[in-house]
Amino acid sequence: MLKEFKEFISQGDVVALAVAVVIAGAFLNVITSFVDDILLQVVAAIGGEPNFSALSFGLNGAEIRYGNFLTVLAAFIIVAFAVFLVVKFVNTIRKPEEDDGPSEIDLLTDIRDAVRR
Repeated sequence: MLKEFKEFISQGDVVALAVAVVIAGAFLNVITSFVDDILLQVVAAIGGEPNFSALSFGLNGAEIRYGNFLTVLAAFIIVAFAVFLVVKFVNTIRKPEEDDGPSEIDLLTDIRDAVRR
């Protein structure tokens, strides 16, 4: 059983998954810091507060805490935007893959020529 466990752990997929989880955790810290320390502070500078959790109203004795929902919704939108910015930045610094195949225009020209024959 120990031998099987050792083989399972040494497989490339398990190691790659472990590395991905560690990197994702570190990336989460970067995104969280970017949102909390930069973007939410911009919201605070514009709106006065980075957190709307205190906003609520009463309805038949129940407290409707819509401010908390607004805070979570704003955080989601900001996190999604931050991830978009990071992915966009990474894509700009990546080299585009060189494609040695024919271009779309070459393929269309070949099709046109074949139809004419």
